[in-house]
Amino acid sequence: QVQLVESGGGLAQAGGSLRLSCAASRFTFASYAMGWFRQAPGKEREFVASTSGPGGSTYYAPSVRGRFTISRNNAENTVYLQMNSLKPEDTAVYYCAKGKNIIPPVTTSGFGSWGQGTQVTVSS
Repeated sequence: QVQLVESGGGLAQAGGSLRLSCAASRFTFASYAMGWFRQAPGKEREFVASTSGPGGSTYYAPSVRGRFTISRNNAENTVYLQMNSLKPEDTAVYYCAKGKNIIPPVTTSGFGSWGQGTQVTVSS
């Protein structure tokens, strides 16, 4: 059973930064793309960023490109999301997700396992 555990969420002021972590276990981490999604109250879950298995390819939603950075440490089975220049509209529950293969997807259907989520709240 795949296990994904997010951490690092919390409260930040607009313009501030947060770093999310996702510890993965029970699968060969480097063989799978990983991604981050978010879901705000009353809205659908939306793609934020993804990275290939080796970590050489990354993709971002237009709304976060240039502010967020996804990275991974395959030796530690962890994927990160560095969030800078936070805005109130970034407020959401953020989910870590495991891809179905090494290629990074950009849609929900491209991911097969999900973490429990971590709340990020950005105040103005």
